[in-house]
Amino acid sequence: MTVNGPGRRTIVVDGVPLPDVLDEAMIRRVVHGFYDEIRRDELLGPIFHDRIEPRDWPRHLAKMCDFWSATLLRTSRYEGRPLPPHLAISGLGEAHFRRWLKLFRAAVHRICPPEVAALFMDRALRIAHSFRLAVAFSRGETTMSVEPIAEKDL
Repeated sequence: MTVNGPGRRTIVVDGVPLPDVLDEAMIRRVVHGFYDEIRRDELLGPIFHDRIEPRDWPRHLAKMCDFWSATLLRTSRYEGRPLPPHLAISGLGEAHFRRWLKLFRAAVHRICPPEVAALFMDRALRIAHSFRLAVAFSRGETTMSVEPIAEKDL
């Protein structure tokens, strides 16, 4: 991160300054739009409905906004460990991650300009791969066959 002028900071991710258009409001639109789709999805909706009570959705959405804010804007608002809840889902597999990524891709491409959508997707693909590796490892499965999912394959 660098500072440009009084009070103005430039966030650099992977050597590239983040576009100014990426802000908390855009993250909120992405998170809320994405989870609106998740909740209606035939494959993923039931997983979330079984684990998040209707009254708990505002807290979950706020936590996800904090997660993406920390991930992309380098804020320090997110406190938590995102992996353990995923490890607790029996039967979580490749189809679930592909569907999650496909819905996420649709949301970011609908809401964000291309360069911001690419940032979101880069992080989402990395997260999905690390979670898939962790799920396989936690089940005692080999991780050697867990290939990253490419956006072009969604």
